[in-house]
Formats: sequence, C-alpha cells, structure tokens
Amino acid sequence: MFFVSRMFCVLVLSLAPALGQADSRRIALVMGMSEYQTLPSLDNTGNDAVAMAATLERIGFDVTLSVDAGVAEIEQLLEDFSFRSEVADLALIYFAGHGIEVQGENFLIPVDAAVNSNLDVQRQSMSLKRLLSAVDRARKMRIVILDSCRNNPLGDAIALSNGTVETAATESTRGSGGGMAAADPDRGTLVAFAARDGQVALDGNGDNSPYAIALMEKMAQPGLEISLMFRQVRDSVLNQTGNLQEPHTYGSLTGVPFYLAGAADGEVDVASVEPIDAWASLRSDQEEQLLALADQGDTRSMLGLAYIRLNPNEGRFDPKAAVAFLQTAADAGSPEAQFELAKLYERGTGVSVDHARALTLYRAAADQDFADAINDLGFLHYQGGLGLPADAQKALTFFERAADLRHPQAQFNFAALIDDGLIANKGPSDSAYYLYQALRSGSSDVLNLLSDRPTMFTGETRRELQAMLKKNDFYQGSIDGDFGPGTQRGIRRAYGIEE
Repeated sequence: MFFVSRMFCVLVLSLAPALGQADSRRIALVMGMSEYQTLPSLDNTGNDAVAMAATLERIGFDVTLSVDAGVAEIEQLLEDFSFRSEVADLALIYFAGHGIEVQGENFLIPVDAAVNSNLDVQRQSMSLKRLLSAVDRARKMRIVILDSCRNNPLGDAIALSNGTVETAATESTRGSGGGMAAADPDRGTLVAFAARDGQVALDGNGDNSPYAIALMEKMAQPGLEISLMFRQVRDSVLNQTGNLQEPHTYGSLTGVPFYLAGAADGEVDVASVEPIDAWASLRSDQEEQLLALADQGDTRSMLGLAYIRLNPNEGRFDPKAAVAFLQTAADAGSPEAQFELAKLYERGTGVSVDHARALTLYRAAADQDFADAINDLGFLHYQGGLGLPADAQKALTFFERAADLRHPQAQFNFAALIDDGLIANKGPSDSAYYLYQALRSGSSDVLNLLSDRPTMFTGETRRELQAMLKKNDFYQGSIDGDFGPGTQRGIRRAYGIEE
C-alpha cells in the first residue's frame, strides 16, 4: 500500500541531516510586577526582571521583557509568546511579583488587578495553567519560573463580595505564611518555584531577591546541565537565607540533556548531538551529581546514567548497568525509561531478547501517553511485530493518538493515511492540518518532503495546506495547489525559517 512507502520514506529521512534545518531557538518572556494598585508594592521584582532579561540575552535567548504590565498587556504577551514558542526549541517564562493560591490553584497578579476578593483574583489574574499553555508547544523544553511564592492576603475561601485587602507583608519578605500550591505540569515541562509550596520567598535586602541572584549566577555557567543547575540554585538559596527558603522544582524534563548557557570551552554542545552522545559528554563531576540524584530516586538522572553506559564509544560502556538504571526508573513510573528498556529487550542489549517483556513495557509507556511508544505500537500492529497479529485498523488508532500528542512522524503518517482515503470521516482539510502541525512541531522530514516532493499529496490536500498557511500569515498567494516559490517560502516560515 502507498501509505507504507510514505511512512518508510519518513523513517529513512529521519536518519539523515535535514536540509534547511532551522537554527536552535531559545525564547523567554520575563515579567516583573512591582507597583501594585491594590496589593503591597514589591521592592525588587522589577529589578529582578530587568536583570534576568539581561542575563538571558547574554546567554543567547531572544527575550521579551515586561515590567509593571496590566492584565490586557500580559494576555497579549502570552498569546504572542505562545505562537512563537511553537517553533522554539526552548520556551521559558520568568515571573516576579505577587503570586497566590486560591482554592488549590496558583495565580500571578498583574499590577492593575483590582483584587478585593479571591473571586477578583481568579477573574483578573493569570493562572499558572495559562503560563504553562503559553510554553506548551515548544519543541524540546518548556520552563516556567515563579519568583512569586507569596501568601494570599485575602484568605483561602472565595469571597463573593468585596472586602478589604490586608497588607500584612513585611519588608523582608514577598508575603507571609501560606505560599503557593504544588504544581503538576505535563511531562517535558518544568515549573520552578522560588520557595517550596507552602513557603514564601524572601525579597532580599539588596537590589535582587536571593532566588534571582542564585538563578542568574548558575544559569550563566556554560556546560552546567539544566537539572543540576536547578539543584545548585536550591543549595545556594538555602545557604543565602540560612535555610529559611528552599526553592523547588515540579514536573519532569525529557531525557535530553541541556545547557542553558551552552557548552564550556572545548566541550561538546549537547543540543547538537544525540542523547546517547550528549550524556556521555558531561564532565565527570556532573556524572557524580547524577549518581547522587539517582540514589535519591531522580528518574531523569537514571536515564542519563543509562545513556552514558549504552554509548559504545565510551570506556563506561556497560549495557547491564544501563538496564539496571532503566529498570529502576521504569519501576518508578518513568515512561521514557519504560520505552528505552523495551527497545533493549526487543534487541537483546544487556538482556536476553524477550519480545513479551518488550511489548509490556511499550504498552506501559503508551498508557502514560508517551508518544514515541504509541507511534511504535502503531508500526508493530501494522506489521505484526513482537508476536502481534497484523491489524491495520488497530494500527490506525495508535497513529492517530500519537499524532494528536504532537509526535511529528505520526502527524505526517496520519496525514498520508487521510490523503489516501484510508481514514473514515476525515478529508483533505484534516490531512493538511496534520501536515501543518508536523511543520510547527519541527519535523525536518516533512519540511524536506513538502519542499522536494509536494505532489505526493493530492491537489485537494495541497490547496488546504496553502489555505492554512495563508490563515496564519505565512503565505499570501493563490490557493491553487501549486507549491511554487511563494508556497515553499510559506512552508519554511511555518517551520520556523525566516528569510
């Protein structure tokens, strides 16, 4: 069948460097709120935002800075940032200002919010969920940093009528008592609090808060892996504050290492190589820190250590040790560890070949919506792998599910299936939608195929894709299905290449 050849084409191309690959993109939105109208003003939040923006710019981020913005301006900033984050490798939001918990949900307050009740807070502030949605589609890494762990001066219950705002905050803190609720972001997203849930953040006696000082110092260090960076920030703030304030992170980054400030001199930039080589390039002192974190149950550190021991070009090659790290992480519920361990059981690396065990692990990862595992299960069901009977219809359900989880390969493959008329109740507009989403997800394979072989899709699908490019201001030409220079330029712009 034709769709098999098209899927195979994508799999082959994914092994080669992409033509016209977009440069790595790192964007940040930095917000500082100081001069509040109905809440106590904060001394250092504006300073923190300005200094943080300068630090991020110095290490290569494209930064948008906003100080003392109102609710309408912030909403527009978040909308614009959300669209830009779709073609960014890393999207980061930093907020310094009043942040409070109302009935278990965290809210960040703009300076013009007239908050005389908790209901006002909910209506006029940005929820943490709103900030998370603004970074949600970044391709590799998503980070939200809140230097705003402050108490709710309005109390915990929703006030249906206005009341007087208490101003009990002291000069030395950004609130007293209370704090913010624990966060639970999606996998691949990290939320960093200046203080653990239930605590409040100190404003500091100088020009910046203790958390901002530590964060700016550590994030600017080349060659410092991001998970270790946040660990060092925590230790620094505890030391600065005499253990009064303990920063905390929630959520989990992917198993791909990352340096916010790039590689140190003479080191490999981990953003430019495969995970198995990237983790192996970490300095020995950082590997020791990973081992310490793994002993404390950190599954991402276990993944990194497993990758190091699966690299045949390193003196530390030890597949059995890699299996042990992955098994511990898998037992702790890490879907990425379950997926990687499944591949080892399928190939017989470090363990005896065990297709039944591999299938169980693929399914466990898929049950947690791990898109790589879902996509692979689609192929296994289509081809009849690992002892499964070939079942094209069941395979289609996996491909669609992986595509809806923004897996770029699955998005292309599902678009091809629709274009071939193999998916009931879906047509050219649906096929074009998945192609467009694959471009926005950063699939260089789709970029190359649409550039070099656009006629592999029907004219109807090509016209629908042109219409989608036009709707999003990437293309201004005719909707004729002809992928000439104008359409090709629109495709590259949708992918993230500006000319």
